[in-house]
Amino acid sequence: MIEKIKPQTVGQERAINALMDPENEIVGLFGPTGTGKSLLSIAYGISSVQGGKSKKFVIARPIVDVSTGKSLTPEELGEMYYKLASAYLYDILGEYTTREEIEKMLREETVIVTDVNYLRGRTFDDAVIFLDDAQNVQPDSAAEILLRLGRNSKLVVAGDPVFQSSRGDGGEVDGATLLREALLGEQKAVVIDLGVKDIVRPGARRGIRLALELRMRKRRLSDTERYIIDAFRIYAPDADIITAIEFKPDKESLGIKGDVPDALVFVKEGHLGRAVGRGGERIKNVENDTGLRLRLVEMNLDFKNWIRALHPAGWIAKHILDVDFAGPELLITVRRSEFGAFVGHRGAYVRLMDRVFRRLLSIGVRAVEAEEGK
Repeated sequence: MIEKIKPQTVGQERAINALMDPENEIVGLFGPTGTGKSLLSIAYGISSVQGGKSKKFVIARPIVDVSTGKSLTPEELGEMYYKLASAYLYDILGEYTTREEIEKMLREETVIVTDVNYLRGRTFDDAVIFLDDAQNVQPDSAAEILLRLGRNSKLVVAGDPVFQSSRGDGGEVDGATLLREALLGEQKAVVIDLGVKDIVRPGARRGIRLALELRMRKRRLSDTERYIIDAFRIYAPDADIITAIEFKPDKESLGIKGDVPDALVFVKEGHLGRAVGRGGERIKNVENDTGLRLRLVEMNLDFKNWIRALHPAGWIAKHILDVDFAGPELLITVRRSEFGAFVGHRGAYVRLMDRVFRRLLSIGVRAVEAEEGK
């Protein structure tokens, strides 16, 4: 079945290669919804069983009540659990197989869909174990899963450490983030990070943009940030302001000078002109009212514009090769020749970005250098 799937992005190609490599005993696929994590993992697991490489394909997938956040077990749901399991597989594989074939594999138990508790205290030989939606698994349970791998078996983990993360306001680490960090240093394990550029499912990109927007809208504002938004409501009442984030004290503590604003103001896509005003008079009025230097950012998934808005050197944007999610962080890839100019003295510019994004979205920022084209 895996051979029927043609990768549509570089990230998907890397994921398939990692799954097919017999040297990899553990494969972690992390990234937003719509990037093909579940499809590729399940297609590989079924192919392994059908090809005789494995005796069983075990899919451990938490089912979560969206209203309470509680994980539901087969004991609680009864027969409904297995109907959901069958529907889950068909939704993913419907383009590549029939419902009858899926039900046959479930009936013969060559493919088993269950909850995470099924793995407790068991060791699986000659099997592929797939933990899906790892962000909804308790960290202790996620760590225990690493112990379940037996002889001639492979563990595949998929999760979203950013958009569907279950971490709370207290900063608790979710299962996907914990497992990703553990696998990065594990022998015979590989981690593949999929980003926004790997999204192929129709509608998923819009859903992620809205998820980020909602996270920004509900963040707790300081008095200064609330004053900025109130000022825009007066001078630009037809502009949809999503949020404002002020970081003047951070600039001063990091010793950053130059063309860096005191705050960023995020506006709904298509509302940038309304917030700026003809000739820029609206934003000038807000700046005069607040006494702050402001910079507007249109809310979309072009993260390079977000970074450009924070950096003091406008020309640096042409040396940014890529900005996308890598696990729970925003990873910025910068041309090696200009990496020093990008990060600033003692990394001050990146440290400012990290502080801003952690307060804005609970997401860290990391920069790496690379030659263009690599």
